[in-house]
Amino acid sequence: MTSNSNPSRKAAPTGGPALEEARLRQQAIGVKLRHMFDEVVNEPVPDEFLDILRRADERPDGGA
Repeated sequence: MTSNSNPSRKAAPTGGPALEEARLRQQAIGVKLRHMFDEVVNEPVPDEFLDILRRADERPDGGA
């Protein structure tokens, strides 16, 4: 008797070259999006925006 029903082992999904190409494209898109996000996060904050924040901090009662 063979044990082909091992619940902890999953069979690799099949789908052929088209599915593999779709996965590669999705992975490439994910890499590009992460790269773009990192660039945006690392951009300096504009001086005008920092000035607005400083003025807002200086107002009594939060500027209400």
